[in-house]
Amino acid sequence: MRRICLCVFAVVASGLCAMAADGYLKGKILKIEMEDVVAERGGSSFSISLSGINTGSAVSVLAVERALQKAAEDSKIAMVYINTDHFSAGMASSEEIRKYIKAVSAAGKPVVAYGASMGNSSYYIASAADRVFLHPQGGGSLNGLSSTQPFLKDLLDTLGVQVQLIRHGKFKSAGEMYIRNDISPENREQYETMLGSIWSTIAEEIAESRGISVEDLNAWVNGLELSTAQTWLEKGLVDGLKYRDEMEDYLCRLFGTTESKNVKTVSLADYIDDLKKGPSKNKIAVIYADGEIVREGGDIVGEKLSKTIAKVRADSTVKAVVFRVNSPGGEVVAADMIRREIELLGKVKPVVASYGAYAASGGYLISAGCSKIFTDNTTLTGSIGVFGMVPSLGKAIRKNLHVNMVNIGTHEHSSMGSGMQPLTAEEEAWYQQEIEGIYDTFVGVVSDGRSMTKEAVDEIAQGRVWAGKDALRIGLCDEKGTLLDAIEYTAGVVGLDKYRIEAYPVKKSFLEELRNKGKVDKDAPLVLVKKLAEPGFKAVARMPYISIDPVKPVF
Repeated sequence: MRRICLCVFAVVASGLCAMAADGYLKGKILKIEMEDVVAERGGSSFSISLSGINTGSAVSVLAVERALQKAAEDSKIAMVYINTDHFSAGMASSEEIRKYIKAVSAAGKPVVAYGASMGNSSYYIASAADRVFLHPQGGGSLNGLSSTQPFLKDLLDTLGVQVQLIRHGKFKSAGEMYIRNDISPENREQYETMLGSIWSTIAEEIAESRGISVEDLNAWVNGLELSTAQTWLEKGLVDGLKYRDEMEDYLCRLFGTTESKNVKTVSLADYIDDLKKGPSKNKIAVIYADGEIVREGGDIVGEKLSKTIAKVRADSTVKAVVFRVNSPGGEVVAADMIRREIELLGKVKPVVASYGAYAASGGYLISAGCSKIFTDNTTLTGSIGVFGMVPSLGKAIRKNLHVNMVNIGTHEHSSMGSGMQPLTAEEEAWYQQEIEGIYDTFVGVVSDGRSMTKEAVDEIAQGRVWAGKDALRIGLCDEKGTLLDAIEYTAGVVGLDKYRIEAYPVKKSFLEELRNKGKVDKDAPLVLVKKLAEPGFKAVARMPYISIDPVKPVF
């Protein structure tokens, strides 16, 4: 009992701003139950898996950041309680949220975290709290980071499918899975560096918060020493082991009561609803580019987002823009449409970029011209390179379906890229020339946007993906910071103290999302059969699917 009392006293003592004369906390608990998915945009969440259609709700990263920032200053909030069970967010989102958890603690308000078990992301979040508690039979999977990549060449050889990869960038590895049966040295190098950089951020911040060394943490992870809840306690990763009812009692004691009904709480959802948007006449627009960049039928449709950007440019109530990018790239033309509109927007009002989990390849291209780029340490960015792939399916169709496909054309290269036969050396050189031209344009865009020479860009390009921590060092980004940091900086640029944050594009309803998701290649086999008979049909394999379109280079 004495040990528990000392622990309670340590937490209460940190909450100087919320303490009353009797030594107990006064006010409400901001209770964050991590049941909702934390995503770039809030609203409904939707996914399709082998088990069926899964729906739920999602809360935006920005909403969580604003709620925690407000809680740090709100006299009605005495402390923050975080339950990390079912926590679902990317590492970059976790990094951003973690900053504001620490801000609450720095404001003199206790932050307590609890979980039945914890993994890399959930413990990374929890470790920012003043006190961390774990279920007595819990534990976790704090075991480092990994990436598993399939290589399909042997399978494709068996089927008789040949894929020709045309690219610029020795690190541009997106198409390697189709042409190799093992990872290339360059791809291994970039992934080892990238994962190591991301882990170093996680380990260093956990170690700092928990008062342990990075060396010890890595030794425990390597030695599989973090197996039981008792081990986590002994190593100092948590402060106590409690069942859920014991956690309720613990919170009651902080407020000097034995009845949980006497402890006032406010949920994250309700607290977010209370956030004031600010005056409508002055707006900071947050334009989201979230997902793969495509020409049609996907997350970021080039023409649609371009029209949205043009609309924001014409809106006199929007004083500045934060371009929030969370994209691994996509089709060249679609990306260039967006890049052009961002360029035009930047001539009218300030445009600052903020990176989420990804701002790679086409995701980097569309934002490289922004006046300032904020990134998280764990963001994946760069990947300045181009590739295109042309499959040859004729042999496979003859071998497996016993169907002979005959191409008839008016010119020597009419069937180039038809997908029925390999490219000739002359045809491959033609595609390579196209890829080289696009790469040179990409390098030029980055050179202009980042005020670097083309030679300097090329040296760090070659399709290489960088963690945000390293991207800052090599000049691809300007400053480590969250989405909220970017918004506040942008508001400062235009001298706004009060403003409304307006998100674009307008979030789709659940039914619209469902309708959009329902289009995902459900008719692909039928379309393929029909298209094969059409003159001039061309197919290009783009990870992770085959696009029934003319051959298009992709970032």
